[in-house]
Amino acid sequence: MHIVISEFMDAPAVDALRRDFDVRYEPDLVDQRDDLLRAVATADALIVRNRTRVDAGLLAAAPRLRAVGRLGVGLDNIDVPACEARGIAVLPAVGANARSVAEYVIATVLLLLRGAYGATAQVAAGDWPRNALSHGREANQRVLGIVGYGGIGRLVARLARGLDMHVIAADPMLPADDPAWREGLAQRAELDDLLRTADAVTLHIPLSAQTRGLLNARRLADMKDGAILINTARGGIIDEAALAEALRAGKLGGAAIDVFEQEPLPAGSPLAGVPNLIMTPHIAGLTEEANTRVSDMTAQRVAQALRAR
Repeated sequence: MHIVISEFMDAPAVDALRRDFDVRYEPDLVDQRDDLLRAVATADALIVRNRTRVDAGLLAAAPRLRAVGRLGVGLDNIDVPACEARGIAVLPAVGANARSVAEYVIATVLLLLRGAYGATAQVAAGDWPRNALSHGREANQRVLGIVGYGGIGRLVARLARGLDMHVIAADPMLPADDPAWREGLAQRAELDDLLRTADAVTLHIPLSAQTRGLLNARRLADMKDGAILINTARGGIIDEAALAEALRAGKLGGAAIDVFEQEPLPAGSPLAGVPNLIMTPHIAGLTEEANTRVSDMTAQRVAQALRAR
């Protein structure tokens, strides 16, 4: 059986698949759409990250496809209903990069609350902005609001509680009697109340018709003055122009954005040059350890799916 891997995958996991399957591993195949469509013509399984579009065109070119492994958890680049209609198993690596994302969130919460870590060039040049940087905030007793209380959100809550933060969470998919609330890590809240209360807000929800533009200009204006906002979920959930305006106006104290409406960020983005903004290239879930876990889990799930049929 034949497996095509169109984006980066940890080498030992690729080698493990090669012991039992014919594997074509080309991490830049994602950028060669015509070659990709030809490659999947004989593929029994396809393994992707978040950039390969598993859409109607690809599925039509892959008549033998039986499984799509996702090196991560987001599925907005995969036409899941079309796969289900064909009986193609869609296999995300649920939970494998949760720790990496959660640590990114906590690190940026601490960095943005303190507000002192952008002074290297000034200090090296002989400036001494000690007074200007003496008013950072501690995480202790601050309120962290988590939007989306799944596996990653709960791990963020656990780490935040270790810093003595108060944690509140909003998730309309979890009813009030869900066992997650009984763990006691976070207090259940409605979204608008969370935004008005939290000193820091972190997003852990999928991109859908319901969540696109969820944090628009109105909701950003409703956030607590000086609050910080972190998005490691999906671009499109935040109105980027409205976020840029909220940061320039000083409404928000800072933001860390790892995911964008368009990736890479296009020229002329409203986020370019915005103060108190950390931007990273969709890497919150990527660490040495997470890459290994994600790749191993995906390899195992794809192999199991192919052997079961």
